[in-house]
Amino acid sequence: MRCPNCNGKDIGKIGSQQYYCWNCFIEMSVINNKLTIHQVEADGSLSSLNDLFSEDERTFYGNP
Repeated sequence: MRCPNCNGKDIGKIGSQQYYCWNCFIEMSVINNKLTIHQVEADGSLSSLNDLFSEDERTFYGNP
């Protein structure tokens, strides 16, 4: 699995179908074979980054 934002491979699993990129500090979840991508804010809240990626970029084609 590679990060759709930075193309890095330093991805950690933080929950069931939830992942974290240690290179660019974004959180990703796999829901119905689609990635939902969020930025973790300083206060711990999440801001959606889905609008920055196309549907094809967010489609998940394999096992993480």
